[in-house]
Amino acid sequence: MQKIFSQFGSNLWTWSLFIGAFSLLLLWGAAQTLEWAWLRPRRLDRALREQGLRGTAYRQPLAGDLMEDIRLNKEAQAKPMPLSHDIIPRVAPLLSRTIKEFGKQSITWFGPLPRVTISDPELVREILTNKFGHFEKLKMNRIFRLLVDGLLNYEGEKWAKHRGLLNPAFHVEKIKRMLPAFSACCDELIVNWENSVGSDGSFELDVWPEMQNLTGDVISRAAFGSSYLDGRRIFQLQSELAERLIRAAPTLFIPFSCYLPTENNRRMKQISREVETLLMGIIAKREKAIKNGETTKDDLLSLLLESNMREMRQNGKSDSSLGMTTQDVIKECKLFYFAGQETTSVLLTWTMVVLSMHPEWQEKAREEVLQHFGREKPDFDGLSRLKIVTMILYEVLRLYTPVPMLIRRTYKTIQLGDVTIPPGVLLALPILFIHHDPDIWGPDATKFKPTRFAEGISKATKDGQLAFFPFGWGPRICIGQNFTLLEAKLGLSMILQHFKFELSEKYQHAPYTVITVHPQYDVPIKFYRI
Repeated sequence: MQKIFSQFGSNLWTWSLFIGAFSLLLLWGAAQTLEWAWLRPRRLDRALREQGLRGTAYRQPLAGDLMEDIRLNKEAQAKPMPLSHDIIPRVAPLLSRTIKEFGKQSITWFGPLPRVTISDPELVREILTNKFGHFEKLKMNRIFRLLVDGLLNYEGEKWAKHRGLLNPAFHVEKIKRMLPAFSACCDELIVNWENSVGSDGSFELDVWPEMQNLTGDVISRAAFGSSYLDGRRIFQLQSELAERLIRAAPTLFIPFSCYLPTENNRRMKQISREVETLLMGIIAKREKAIKNGETTKDDLLSLLLESNMREMRQNGKSDSSLGMTTQDVIKECKLFYFAGQETTSVLLTWTMVVLSMHPEWQEKAREEVLQHFGREKPDFDGLSRLKIVTMILYEVLRLYTPVPMLIRRTYKTIQLGDVTIPPGVLLALPILFIHHDPDIWGPDATKFKPTRFAEGISKATKDGQLAFFPFGWGPRICIGQNFTLLEAKLGLSMILQHFKFELSEKYQHAPYTVITVHPQYDVPIKFYRI
């Protein structure tokens, strides 16, 4: 009996210790949650408001202004807007309302994180240049990294290593060698469109999927050396993943929400695995070909793999400590595919819309293209001399900036203008707002006026401010900007050589944000063969 009581007492003591430890763990977790979700946000809010900043109140722990942002977006997207380029109230309604109510430097809440809007171009350049090392990119949610990771998400030494390995593949001379791949894709587009011409010499189609297909074809051939048919599955999967990510946005601040077994989460992870499997097959074939000494292709993947292998050979390493792992290469390929296809497709689509709205500029661009190339296929040197086409593309990038906002985070105290920003504050760089600001661009800031870029980017604003950031700025400026602009110039030039176009009476003007600025509805345009 004594032994039984002794055993019972020992078990009771063990359970008491376990319950005590578990209770302490719960208390610690509750204290950490309270600090993260309420106490720290209140301290940061007070520190910012004491310096004169105004903005929305932190009323909803975890969510911040997220639910209000979703409500305003839903309201803005309920109907199309008039035919104008004043798109901020529809594309970024929370930003638009906050700046009107509280000023250009104001506070909103990204979950429990205060987000200070920085609209001064000089301060934006200082942040993006990051010369003092006080800023970092906001770490992407695990779910978002299913779509875009790699160079876009790295910091420090890993970012520097990957940027160094990728730079040779995006050199102007290397991109120049990809022009035949670009041309082949554009040729197919023109042939398909000419086959659609009716007896009256005209036809009508939705150019949004056409531009997506064109740029998907280009990225397949130029990045991976495969035809669009081979790369179409990746393109379709990445597009579906982007849509599902937007659907998941309301749950981003629920702790561990990415691990919940929802249908949306399961499908997103399934898509990511399928894309990785497809890319792994492409990469394995290409690595084998390079090792066997087969003819090198002039596509981005081959250039990246060669750069990676060369780096390891020069440093006497056979492993990936100085290069990239296969998983690293897959991440960069997914980024190539999404960013390369997405940016150019939205640029070309909005350019078609804008030139349909402004036929006088469409005619000026066509005259320039025909003057340089006639009916011949555009070449690299000729494309680089297209002044009017370049001005038009810049003005479309200004009015319909692909990525409306960039985010940085402070991890040290920093002085920005008259305000001291403590660590842990998000800095919202509203590129689209800066591109539409009448104080910078003049009273016609929301008008289509390509002549503002007649003397280049540096003299485009009324006071000569450097306030044009469609590809970012500083060391993290988009590595693929030359790729995008060359592809857009070629595609637009070949369309102008063969067709005149105008908006269909069925067109509804409805830009909105799906990571980049998309058309919400179809983009029906009527074409006339020249």
